[in-house]
Amino acid sequence: MIARITVNPNIHFGKPCVKGTRIPVQSVLELLDEGLSFGQIIQEFYPDLEVEDIHACLQYAIALVAAEDIHLTATPA
Repeated sequence: MIARITVNPNIHFGKPCVKGTRIPVQSVLELLDEGLSFGQIIQEFYPDLEVEDIHACLQYAIALVAAEDIHLTATPA
């Protein structure tokens, strides 16, 4: 699924996009965050997307979080 996501420095300043489109992963994730269904995103915003593209956006976000190093520091109470 991640093969459906591409990064091109000449498109959206190198932000990840759905391959073969200029649709940023972030835009798809923001629509999901607003509560839109996959079908609504495709019908109302991005008719060029397929359900698998939206799944790939989610998987991309999950992969980023999984790879992230989190460094917590204690703060005095």
